[in-house]
Amino acid sequence: MAVTSANPLKPRDRVKLPRQVPAEQDPARRTANFDEVCLGFDEAQALVEASRCLECRKPVCIDGCPVAVDIPGFIRLILEKDFAGALARIRETNSLPAICGRVCPQESQCEAVCTLGRKFAPVAVGKLERFVADREVLAAAATPAAAPDGEDARRVAIVGSGPAGLTCAAELARRGHAVTVFEALHAVGGVLRYGIPEFRLPREILDAEARRIQALGVEIRTNFLVGRTATVDELFGEWGFDAVFLATGAGAPTFLGIPGESLSGVYSANEFLTRVNLMGANRFPVCDTPVRMGASVAVVGGGNTAMDAVRTARRLGAGRAYLVYRRSRREMPARVEEVEHAEQEGIELLLLTQPLRILGDGHGVVTGIECRSMALGGPDESGRRRPVPVPGTERIIPVDVVIEAVGQRPNPIIQATTPGLEVGPGGVVAVDGSQGTNRPGVFAGGDLARGGATVILAMRDGRHAAAAIHDYLGTLANALTSRHGSP
Repeated sequence: MAVTSANPLKPRDRVKLPRQVPAEQDPARRTANFDEVCLGFDEAQALVEASRCLECRKPVCIDGCPVAVDIPGFIRLILEKDFAGALARIRETNSLPAICGRVCPQESQCEAVCTLGRKFAPVAVGKLERFVADREVLAAAATPAAAPDGEDARRVAIVGSGPAGLTCAAELARRGHAVTVFEALHAVGGVLRYGIPEFRLPREILDAEARRIQALGVEIRTNFLVGRTATVDELFGEWGFDAVFLATGAGAPTFLGIPGESLSGVYSANEFLTRVNLMGANRFPVCDTPVRMGASVAVVGGGNTAMDAVRTARRLGAGRAYLVYRRSRREMPARVEEVEHAEQEGIELLLLTQPLRILGDGHGVVTGIECRSMALGGPDESGRRRPVPVPGTERIIPVDVVIEAVGQRPNPIIQATTPGLEVGPGGVVAVDGSQGTNRPGVFAGGDLARGGATVILAMRDGRHAAAAIHDYLGTLANALTSRHGSP
């Protein structure tokens, strides 16, 4: 049955509509606070932006979405002003729409393949997703549902409450399983909380999304470090779980390996952002976790974590905040929007620049970073042009703090305490196409199985794992029935 369009405009008129731009905090003001930068669409903007959709017969935008959100479907419901229906359509495959609407790199996924984007600006899918989610996500939390019980109930342990863990928990709860999420930290969210600053992802949004997953009947236990409080084997044995999904992320930093990294004033981006985002260093001494910040800061790296770190440093009072990246702007993996926001906030991009060593005074405190210029050669294994040193271009940049944001790897505690678990290069847990490990009943996803990726890819892993776990539990139940007879 054909779907009737809610859009009164002909395609030739839709393409004439400019892409809508949401309001933002003024750069001069926002560098002194941690409030959200982008303020989102109002209803009028959302309706105009939704009107730009061409309603393609073959909606390639769905294929471009890692969790296959029905993008034309929810946009059509926006045009009908059925905002609750639009959100329900998104939630069919995306359990964290208010989060994805803010941090998902739509410009390289669904928007990148938008048909309208071939000649004009693509439809702002992410901003529309955020619009419908925000209308509901801050409403009063739903009453938590009772978890399934009884002899036939199957229990699943989710280790880690980041995007992969929360998504897997929600999907399994909807399938009727009893789910418990174990989080090592004192607050839910994983990398969504400790890794992403509030000016990109407000905590009230994260908490509201987590409450809605709990309302499905999911239990969340914080301050529970699997591998120490209980091992994976103990979750199966003493705790009585039937399956385990490992989603502990990649919270261990990597470093450049250059001289001076042991000086006072050198941070990994993981530590720096955790101190601020999770432990409240930006509110010291109200919160008792300090962070050292000087007049000049250099952040090394070109990804979203580096952008988060340098923009955070600016908000903590750094008069000069440099981003040191050894390739050009074109090769930067950070989102274009984040780079633009950083420049608006006075961040100085030192592109084609490679750190050589970190300098200190006689008391072991950072005083500068020595760098040299780079040129781009041929492509490397990542497909990006390889940076090549330019001789005789060494120079020293005076800074008080250096933050390294050059990658991360999984914490090894799960691997070290789970005998027989197959581990790949870099400490990632090896998985098959259904997120299953070589241990029966043990599944893994997100950065623990990838070594570092995006929120939406972690969510895709969580969805795939939930489907595989559901099938596994069904097989397990059938085996028990065959062994003991029908109940």
